[in-house]
Amino acid sequence: MPNTFYVTTPIYYVNDVPHIGHAYTTIAADVLARFHRLRGYDVFFLTGLDEHGQKVQQAAAKAGCDPQTHCDRLMPKFKNLWTQLNISQDGFIRTTDAHHQTVVQRCLQTLFDKGLIYLAEYTGWYCTFDERFWTEKDVEQGLCPDCRRPVEQVSERNYFFRMSQFQDRLKNHIQTHPGFIQPDSRRNEVLGFLQKPLEDLSISRPKSRLSWGIELPFDRDCVAYVWVDALVNYLSALEYLSTHKNAAGFWPASVHLVGKDILTTHAVYWSTMLMGMERPLPQSIFAHGWWTVDGEKMSKSRGNVIDPYAIVEAFGTDAFRYFLLREVPFGQDGDFSLTAFHRRYQAELANDLGNLVSRTLAMLGNFSKHMIPRPDPQTEIELDHQLQQAASTLCEIIAAHLHRFEFHRALEAILGLVQLANQYIDKTAPWVLAKDPAKTPRLQTVLFYLAETLRFLTYALSPFLPHTAEIMKTRLGLTVDFLASTLPNYPAWGEYAYTNPVTKGEALFPKKDMPSTNASQPSPSPTPSSSLEKNEPASVSSSQSSQPPMTTDDLPLIGIEEFQKVQLKVAKILTVERVPKSAKLLKLQVDIGTEQRQIVAGIGKKYAPEELVGRTIVVVANLKPAKLMGIESQGMVLAAGDKDVLGLLALSEDIPIGTKVK
Repeated sequence: MPNTFYVTTPIYYVNDVPHIGHAYTTIAADVLARFHRLRGYDVFFLTGLDEHGQKVQQAAAKAGCDPQTHCDRLMPKFKNLWTQLNISQDGFIRTTDAHHQTVVQRCLQTLFDKGLIYLAEYTGWYCTFDERFWTEKDVEQGLCPDCRRPVEQVSERNYFFRMSQFQDRLKNHIQTHPGFIQPDSRRNEVLGFLQKPLEDLSISRPKSRLSWGIELPFDRDCVAYVWVDALVNYLSALEYLSTHKNAAGFWPASVHLVGKDILTTHAVYWSTMLMGMERPLPQSIFAHGWWTVDGEKMSKSRGNVIDPYAIVEAFGTDAFRYFLLREVPFGQDGDFSLTAFHRRYQAELANDLGNLVSRTLAMLGNFSKHMIPRPDPQTEIELDHQLQQAASTLCEIIAAHLHRFEFHRALEAILGLVQLANQYIDKTAPWVLAKDPAKTPRLQTVLFYLAETLRFLTYALSPFLPHTAEIMKTRLGLTVDFLASTLPNYPAWGEYAYTNPVTKGEALFPKKDMPSTNASQPSPSPTPSSSLEKNEPASVSSSQSSQPPMTTDDLPLIGIEEFQKVQLKVAKILTVERVPKSAKLLKLQVDIGTEQRQIVAGIGKKYAPEELVGRTIVVVANLKPAKLMGIESQGMVLAAGDKDVLGLLALSEDIPIGTKVK
């Protein structure tokens, strides 16, 4: 089957309600699925629930019901959340599905028939939370090395999979396929794990201890280890949940998205099981990081487990999707705070994207009778061509970033075009052109260029912010289906024939106050230091922190003599590159008239490098050089913002480079 894309999330335990971690993985998978559908791929996007195992059995007992009833009660909470988050899964699997259980038994029988499963007595340290045995050397002070919970010593007869037999083969596969485990830090972690002798894997539990599981086909007194059961879902779903005639052609999976805590089970357990069954390994396993809340680990005892429903209710689905993928590089740990969320919402979604759409559609209504005009080539200038170039290459740039799972970079590129288009409006001033009938051809060109830019942004945003893209599509009068093969080829500038009128509508992202209510679990938190629990002022703007604003009374006054010591100059940015291992720092080469300078600026979260080249800025030219992350900075860029950068200081008129600012 040509051009297939098979993306999976882990199947989530039903021992509790879904939280931000579940949402994070699933939203990332949804973006990949939506983008590949746009590009013309046959896509199968799988998610679902892991409903077997000791944790589920214990949670059901605590709830006073049987395990199946417990699973049936919790399942809608996940499905409903996926609907709320606009998740476009093609299959939703439950490991209690009869067909899945049949496939698990078939896989186990295959391994058994090949002599890769054997029965043996075993005594080891068992972690109930992880449902995993540990050796004596793994356990420290009676605690599980993964979750740090107490373990208990268990002796029983179990069936074992000869996992050790595949150690060298797996190590070689990882070394010869650099993209198999991502990011590189996780790849190195698995290779480090494989430096020690790989032990065989216990793949059964006696029914006398655990009855809630899939019965072994060769021993009715045992059930399958929950991880064996769960991992097979990636194969079983293709047999009975896919509507494709050749669903088997989707294997091997394009990517398994997992949290870093379950990397070993996927990279080692699952890979060796597939080798034993003589099946190809997935093309990639990507392990992302964890979310903390205001610097603290999420936990029910702290009361800081983020409730996705609460965030969506307050700010909307697309704002939640945007923040999770924009805030931190996928693969690294991230910190969630309402302050950071609100700041991005106000600055990037409301002020930048929402404002661009609102301004453009309003001007089309006021100056062009709600119709998108054709441009007059005679009136085109270099400024137009710069906007056209940025828009025309956007989808290709996004594709390159998503190929590397750089969701934040893709959104950064989209935001860069949004900001460039807002600057284009300011520089072309359509409201001024509209006052002079002789400038109508130029006005039509400007309005067309803005409308075309919105069209490209609509395509680009559709995988990330599907609801917003649908609204933009409708208001622009576009007739496209974002769940179909809309972009088998990248869109071309000017190819679309606009025939429908545009409508302005309500604000895409209405300005909102910082919520003063808790967005985590509804129970009060015993940890008052979390900002989720503080009564933060409802009027905090995107440029404010939770601290009260500083007034002039708080600042030391300086004399004119001291101020005159600071030499400010107009400068032009020549080149920009990111500082390695820093999400915030950019290295700029700037022209200050008399010479070129290198300046390291902490503006990398606000601006993408490509959107800064050629911009005119103001710099402190006589600042003593300093080193930031080992790179010398020979000046300072002036920008606005209390805690985070909200924008660079800009000049309203063309001023020669090197001019002093007084």
